[in-house]
Amino acid sequence: MERKGGSTAVVTTETVARGLTKTVTTPAEEKALRMRYGAPVELDAPLPKAHGDNEELGDELLLLEMRLLSALKRQRAMANGNKPAAAAARPKNAAKSKVVAALKSKKK
Repeated sequence: MERKGGSTAVVTTETVARGLTKTVTTPAEEKALRMRYGAPVELDAPLPKAHGDNEELGDELLLLEMRLLSALKRQRAMANGNKPAAAAARPKNAAKSKVVAALKSKKK
């Protein structure tokens, strides 16, 4: 048996990037192609949905993301020396309690 003369094709980063915008691939396939050929990711492209069509899982992931973002904001505020919102609300309660105590003593 003889081998037939095959043709070679040159695949460039640009052709892979163009092809990925025109075709539908799974996230794993897209990741493999981008890693193998070094195709860049569009910065304004939407992120893939991890939950697929499962709305219940999507809701759980959204709640988890919201909790993580609020924790991140609190951590950044503490790093900058700012007090979190809960700690900032305490002096108002203290001032309010002083005013209420003064009004109660004034009535007597």
